[in-house]
Amino acid sequence: MQMSDTRQIAASPAEVYAALLSPEVLEACVPGAQDVTGSPEEGFEATVVQKVGPVKATFKGAVTLSDMVPDESLTISGEGKGGAAGFAKGGAEVRMTAKDGGTELSYDVEAKVGGKLAQLGSRIIDGFAKKMADQFFTNLQTALEGPAPAADAPEEEKKSWLKRITGKN
Repeated sequence: MQMSDTRQIAASPAEVYAALLSPEVLEACVPGAQDVTGSPEEGFEATVVQKVGPVKATFKGAVTLSDMVPDESLTISGEGKGGAAGFAKGGAEVRMTAKDGGTELSYDVEAKVGGKLAQLGSRIIDGFAKKMADQFFTNLQTALEGPAPAADAPEEEKKSWLKRITGKN
């Protein structure tokens, strides 16, 4: 299963790039993530609980970052084993470009599953994979932009979520 999308994020490419390297941000953004530990250099270990159709599984796996060009692009690759449910693996090529005072984030995602999950059929799996990717990038956008603040909220309040998560302004 492959898909691509683009979205505009009201944060600089440096802020988006830093967020993608943070285990705290990844844990907050990956749907069903219960634990994400590690570093960009060594890779991340993750535990994710998901329900795909009638199959609910806890996946334990590894996420690695490669082809890293600071503030411009990176590749995220992951593989998880869900016991009897099977396995899931995939990756995303992510590109960041400064545009309209923020960042245009583009991604190409590829996902594969095996075991019981593969028996559910490609329609269910493809829909689930698209939903997971969309939810991850929506969560990332919310983490960087914060919930939609009131129009008259001070600029400091608008950036408080990013500062809490990454420790950066």
